[in-house]
Amino acid sequence: MSDETPAADANEDASLLLDEFDEKLAAFQTLRKSDSSAADELLSSLGAQDDVDKDIVLELASKRPLGHPDRFPQAHAMAVRALEVLDRNGARPVKVSGLGLLNPIAAFFVQQVAHFIVRSHQSAVADEMLRLYGRREANCLPDDPQRRMLIRARTQMERVTPGFKRNALGVPVFLLGGAVLSTLMTLIQRALVTAMTEWWTRALATVIVGVFMLGVGWVILRGAAVARRRIQLTLDDPIKALWQTIGRCGEPPRDPSRTVALIAIILVLLPWLLIPTGLLVSWITELF
Repeated sequence: MSDETPAADANEDASLLLDEFDEKLAAFQTLRKSDSSAADELLSSLGAQDDVDKDIVLELASKRPLGHPDRFPQAHAMAVRALEVLDRNGARPVKVSGLGLLNPIAAFFVQQVAHFIVRSHQSAVADEMLRLYGRREANCLPDDPQRRMLIRARTQMERVTPGFKRNALGVPVFLLGGAVLSTLMTLIQRALVTAMTEWWTRALATVIVGVFMLGVGWVILRGAAVARRRIQLTLDDPIKALWQTIGRCGEPPRDPSRTVALIAIILVLLPWLLIPTGLLVSWITELF
């Protein structure tokens, strides 16, 4: 009999700890809208010190797996529909004008940038939806009626997510890692070695590299803008609506277009430093 007492006491203590923590969370939910000072005191007792800590407690206190279960099926269906539309239209050809004979070439590369951003984002969104559904399903008690909705949504996402995870690059992968890329890099290396023989060839190479980087930056910036517009038109609002119906699940995934655009801006501005510096170095090298 004495052998069973410690285990029973441990179970009782664990239950008491669970009840105590549960009561604090329930009290916070009750006080946060009616008595902010009391809610702050309760937050302090839980160890919360800043806004992030408060968000953590707020999310812990929101125990319902779905914030708006009656609207969740509709929001889920709309999000999947938006992913389908983006997958079909997000990487379509882009029109470029004002560059004369270079229009088709520029349009191709702009499309590749948009293709990469769109495919990467839709893959990330599908993965995040699947993870979130699985976690909220695990949050449900066995008899929770919301559990069936989440199981259905998770099962559907498991089936369709692989279709949203296709190659993010618009060209076959073997072109990037095979003989084409290797030959191109060899030619560039030989051209650079040849350009280092005379001051004027060094200056010319500097200008060419600067103009090339300017063009690359423009292509990336234009592709990022196209991708951002298409994602905004199709996916942003449905995903925000889905996250809202689920509730207390943070912010939905953001597409990488802003990061890509920042890289493009750096590449656009870099030649203004590269060209004068290269010309100055060539001139000093020729003098000494």
